[in-house]
Amino acid sequence: MTKQSPEREERRRQQQELADHLKASGAMDDIFAKIDAGEPLTGEGGLIGTMLKAALERGLEAELTEHVGYERGDAEASLHQNSRNGTSSKTVATEIGDLELAIPRDRNGTFTPMLVPKGQRRLDGLDGMIISLYAGGMTIRDIQHHLASTLGTDLSHETISKITEQVAEEILAWQTRPLEALYPVIFLDAIIVEVRDGGHVRNKAAHIAVGVDVDGAKHVLGIWVQATEGAKFWAAVCAELANRGVRDVLIVCCDGLTGFPEAVEATWPKATVQTCVVHLIRAAMRFVNYKDRKAVAALKPIYQAANEDAALEALEAFEASELGRRYPSAVKSFHDAWDRFTPFLAFPPELRRVIYTTNSIESLNYQLRKVTKNRGHFPNDQAVVKLLWLAICNIEDKRARDRAKERGLRSDQRKASGRLVEGQVTTNWKQALEQLSLVYPERINRYL
Repeated sequence: MTKQSPEREERRRQQQELADHLKASGAMDDIFAKIDAGEPLTGEGGLIGTMLKAALERGLEAELTEHVGYERGDAEASLHQNSRNGTSSKTVATEIGDLELAIPRDRNGTFTPMLVPKGQRRLDGLDGMIISLYAGGMTIRDIQHHLASTLGTDLSHETISKITEQVAEEILAWQTRPLEALYPVIFLDAIIVEVRDGGHVRNKAAHIAVGVDVDGAKHVLGIWVQATEGAKFWAAVCAELANRGVRDVLIVCCDGLTGFPEAVEATWPKATVQTCVVHLIRAAMRFVNYKDRKAVAALKPIYQAANEDAALEALEAFEASELGRRYPSAVKSFHDAWDRFTPFLAFPPELRRVIYTTNSIESLNYQLRKVTKNRGHFPNDQAVVKLLWLAICNIEDKRARDRAKERGLRSDQRKASGRLVEGQVTTNWKQALEQLSLVYPERINRYL
């Protein structure tokens, strides 16, 4: 049997004590009798909904008692300046369905309930549920149908949309938050989404930047939907990062983005823009027949070469081989990317392993694609950023909860996934940082 964490064991103990106390007191006898008689727990007329209705109405009555200064039925009620004035009906949407509440009123009209405020038609827990469903990739209409079919709660398309818009300020704060002065490595990759643009729907690239700080921890720096092609867009992205505090970047790893190297070099003149080697290998293998793919592993001596001269010699050898003549596109891929590929060859093995690929961000994008794949298209760029941000938060929170459940277990008993990206420490970072301090001593040592 799997051992539970101390926190979970304590929580279960407290819950069991409360349940035992309620059973012993007889307070649950009538409820147990109704369950035994076959009455439903959830849905319309369910016991849980009835109990929540009773609890809320009792709390509202207590609030009114404090407001008017006397208990219901008090013989001296007429001596008070204000008095009770019946109730009004109000429908409130909750996680267990709609509840019809009797909201108490006062004669002077000055009572403002706190438990269910005026104008509020949903309990807070329902908002959290809707945002969580949205972050999981469900469309607004999917959520509308889900709430109606499972909870019997019928919320309009506009209401659900407004609920998801509640996070807009949080997203803006996150997207404009101050950043570190130095990120030794920044990875940049994109996922393709469909966005309505005027009267048409077209593919757009949602670019996600992940920075590695001097402690080796990864952070999502921002999300940008490419509105224009090339240098102008990338100049704006780099300027935004600089305005948020990024003073220097040592290495930027990306996949041959038009105009991006020039924008980086204009913002951080000493930065090295490195083509992702894995993307380059994929491009070289794009037109290779499946039966030849294993043989085309002859490309390995190129990207594992000791230096640029050795890599060029390996490329020329492959070009002259039978496979090279059969697949000239594979050779062309390396020739086209050569200037942005060769900086990688100047680094020692420990550092090469860190910048070899954007896989750390690709694993993030893989999870995000699972969220976006069921979407038809987004109404605008802001909706793309909203969903991707919520999805990242949702995935990280879920993984954190899973790890918390396994806290206290032996390592061989833990099955929860580690951090997706945010706060994840780069493998072998200490060795890579040592090499960076040797390669860029005047730029990195002052931040250590």
